[in-house]
Amino acid sequence: MLRRILLWAAAVLGVGLIGLVALGWWAYVQLTGPMYEPGSLATSAGLQPPPQDDDTRAWTVRRHVDLHHFSRGSGRPVLFIHGGPGVPVRTPMPWLDALYPSFEVHFYDQRGCGASTRPIDRFESPKPWPNMQTLEATLGLGVQVSDIERIRRILGEDRLTLIGHSFGGFLAALYAAEFPQRVEKLVLLAPASVLTLPAEDDEDLFALVRSRLSLERRAEYDAFLDQYMDFRSLFRHDEQLLAKRNLRLGNYILEAMGRSPLAIPDHGGPLETGGWMVQAMYLSMGRHHDYCGALEAISVPTLVVHGDKDLQPVSASARYAELIADAELVRVPDADHFFSGAHPDLRGRVGTFLAPPTAGGGKTAGGG
Repeated sequence: MLRRILLWAAAVLGVGLIGLVALGWWAYVQLTGPMYEPGSLATSAGLQPPPQDDDTRAWTVRRHVDLHHFSRGSGRPVLFIHGGPGVPVRTPMPWLDALYPSFEVHFYDQRGCGASTRPIDRFESPKPWPNMQTLEATLGLGVQVSDIERIRRILGEDRLTLIGHSFGGFLAALYAAEFPQRVEKLVLLAPASVLTLPAEDDEDLFALVRSRLSLERRAEYDAFLDQYMDFRSLFRHDEQLLAKRNLRLGNYILEAMGRSPLAIPDHGGPLETGGWMVQAMYLSMGRHHDYCGALEAISVPTLVVHGDKDLQPVSASARYAELIADAELVRVPDADHFFSGAHPDLRGRVGTFLAPPTAGGGKTAGGG
């Protein structure tokens, strides 16, 4: 039964930390379809951000919702969308420095993780369905995609160039599908294999991770997943506990990739990973969805990049390249899921792809 649940729910880990386990939500409330459908945001009200204050470390995208950010370089803006979900960037990929002479690359913590606003700590009501509706509307896919549009308006740009990594690549593609006229170019780095659920058999990362653990660690991993997917008690938890669990799950995946685990604070220490945000993302997608058709609306030049040492199979990246009309798939032989090396070939390829900038992408007075 566990293997079947994992097969249904499996997808991709972004920035190597959090996998998909949302099926417990769906089994709990018998929810089968997605709560987010692409195409619902472009005409939505409430996308204009409020006036910005003098704090250059945060964008205020909504009242009482600030997104921590920093930038590198100077020139035309590029927005980097991190993966996870819920794992922000603190040390940018080294090969990105090739962009800094010509581009200002903006990095931000998505709503609900890192140093950005975490609007939910715990739920007081024991009623699961109202709580799920609140959670999805506060931190789900539609909100995260809308925040990208609000950032564009804050930057005052008519069109943005986006670089999305893993789950961030999935978000970048959804934004381009929702707002195709607002995107100049796309770079999708190992985009998450969540365009459809249930996932394809060969993209079941839970099974791949388990196969790379020692026999002793597999039993511990299985026991942890049973606890992680006990959604009957979910709304008894708080943000701190959920963030720690997400980080612990990520450490199993890091181990499977041959990487060192991250420290988990014992008592009350700050956590970078998202808590409720992760469950909200998966609740948005539901048990069954197919977002492939949405990507057919994307017509901007797109570079899809896959590392041949990635735990995620190349078929996941290839699907994005096949669905987007003007997309090219590039494989990097010595790269894993994180593209954390210098990768001189990738540096040159992405730099050439992004420059020279497309005409007509200048600033507008209102940005909207």
